[in-house]
Amino acid sequence: MRSIVVDLGATDYVDSSALGMLLVLRDKVGDRQGAVRIVRANPEVKKILQIANFDKLFTLQ
Repeated sequence: MRSIVVDLGATDYVDSSALGMLLVLRDKVGDRQGAVRIVRANPEVKKILQIANFDKLFTLQ
């Protein structure tokens, strides 16, 4: 299975617009498990993603 990798290593904060764009990306590639992987998110960004339940929609690494 092919996946898209979103590297958030240089990201300090994500807002609702960024979360919305990640959802649009997920819709474009389909709902396949693991189709979009989010990598290198710092602890603060990872916490925001988890609060928004994105850990259920995306693979967080």
